[in-house]
Amino acid sequence: MNMSLNIETPNDVSEPLKAEPATREIPLPTPAELRASLPVSAQVQAQIHRHREAIRRVLSGKDSRMLVVVGPCSIHDEVAALEYGEKLKTLADEVSDRFLIIMRAYLEKPRTTVGWKGLLYDPERTGTGDLNEGLLRSRRLLLNLSDMGLPLATEALSPFAMDYLGDLVSWTAIGARTTESQVHRELVSGLLMPTGFKNGTDGSIGVAINAMKSAAHPHHRFGVGSNGAPAMITTEGNSDTHLVLRGGRGITNYDNESVREAMDALSSAGVSASVMIDCSHDNAQKRAERQIDIAREVMAQKRAGNSQIVGLMLESFLEEGRQNDSDDLLYGCSLTDPCISWEQTEELLRSL
Repeated sequence: MNMSLNIETPNDVSEPLKAEPATREIPLPTPAELRASLPVSAQVQAQIHRHREAIRRVLSGKDSRMLVVVGPCSIHDEVAALEYGEKLKTLADEVSDRFLIIMRAYLEKPRTTVGWKGLLYDPERTGTGDLNEGLLRSRRLLLNLSDMGLPLATEALSPFAMDYLGDLVSWTAIGARTTESQVHRELVSGLLMPTGFKNGTDGSIGVAINAMKSAAHPHHRFGVGSNGAPAMITTEGNSDTHLVLRGGRGITNYDNESVREAMDALSSAGVSASVMIDCSHDNAQKRAERQIDIAREVMAQKRAGNSQIVGLMLESFLEEGRQNDSDDLLYGCSLTDPCISWEQTEELLRSL
């Protein structure tokens, strides 16, 4: 049988093909190269190990103190962040019998659509991005904050970022947008620090429970080795995970009934029933000052006997509120989510 293909050709064969969108590749240092250029001293390594162990003890109930993860929504100004860190370290030492304070050092900003992505990606906020500069400045900032003696927290948004910076972090959050991501669950399985999974953006906690179960197991995943080459990463599992309640879609979940329901669901699923309350985001309805009342209500639950409440998250900076990016920035004021001021933060924590 004679079979032929009938292939139609364009009327004008000389018409040029439409160019496909172009992408650019800009080489970056390998994780090993960046760590070698900005190394962690043996003293700071030991300090970070102690911080991680202290956080684990709080999560397991062996330490009755309260974790407080507090600091800017996203850092855009290293100088202001260091000034904040100095103030926080002084306060942390003074209230260390009641609180284990961890500074938010968030270098990536998750976006629902588009916007400034954080110091790591766009340190000069030009919109063009500069990961080479962002990696250097981010690691240098974490080193300087660590030298103060502060435990540091961040949100693991890009799995690759943790290869460059994770050795300086004592506690990590997985955000509401990424808690359901298999990639992030596998990432947490290999992290060496305690990690909090936030409830989903709709307020549901089922995705966080599933994430905790997944992260506790070993995984094989795609990754990049310390030398920059693609590698299969084998993880052992991370059981030091917990739930972070942050509300969702205009609904709050920090009240006593919501917290108890979450703890019951966690216990039934066979995972840690320890809960941290994010006083910002949907719980605060994007109103920074509401964090103060929420923190007080949550601490009242703790004092009433709910020992499974192990932590608070607060968005706080030197100045209250937020501002839009411009040439005339107010020093120490957030560019992303609104924050309570340092004065409000200090007064709140001392009162609690």
